Amino acid sequence: MSRIPFPPMTYPLIAILRGLKPGETEEVVGALIETGFTAIEIPLNSPEPFRSIEIAVKMAPENCLIGAGTVLTVDHVNRLADVGGRLMVSPNVEPDVISTAAAKGMVTMPGVFTPTEALAAAKAGATGLKFFPASVLGPSGIQAIRAVLPAELEIAAVGGVSDRNFADYAAIGLRSFGLGSSLYKPGMSGADVRARAKATIEAYDAVYGVSR
Repeated sequence: MSRIPFPPMTYPLIAILRGLKPGETEEVVGALIETGFTAIEIPLNSPEPFRSIEIAVKMAPENCLIGAGTVLTVDHVNRLADVGGRLMVSPNVEPDVISTAAAKGMVTMPGVFTPTEALAAAKAGATGLKFFPASVLGPSGIQAIRAVLPAELEIAAVGGVSDRNFADYAAIGLRSFGLGSSLYKPGMSGADVRARAKATIEAYDAVYGVSR
């Protein structure tokens, strides 16, 4: 099976909205999109996650990548496809989950921590890898494992990462991140999320020299 490529993004930042409720989706996702985010992950241990994902898919521009995190089963993948999700993020490496999502045209980002897990995910056809928790591995740990991986894999640092340490990862050539509590915590207003997202984009610009 051919690997689904990671789409080009000005800001390869995945906003992780754990705990988001359907009634908050339009406001929070709208704030993120307005600020420059084009990848949104709603973990499946959130309240009514598939409903929130469906709302986000319907409101987002076509270039936005909307999907689910904490995807554990093939049934989850099928339900995600039913609501139009195109991003599948998992905390582990389950080949059937990865291959099913890829067959449905989804970008797949399984979570890995070791070289064995990373290579198994690559073999299963993953689009990229979510190194988690990145705060434990650190840039040097990710760099060491990355040396043995296929060059076309998108590599993202997730877990304990925020705008405060973009520069540490830029030093090893990594530019993709999954951002959770530094962007969103349950109950935050759209205005709060917009302010945090704006600060994050500005920090990314400062480190990576992005201009729109």
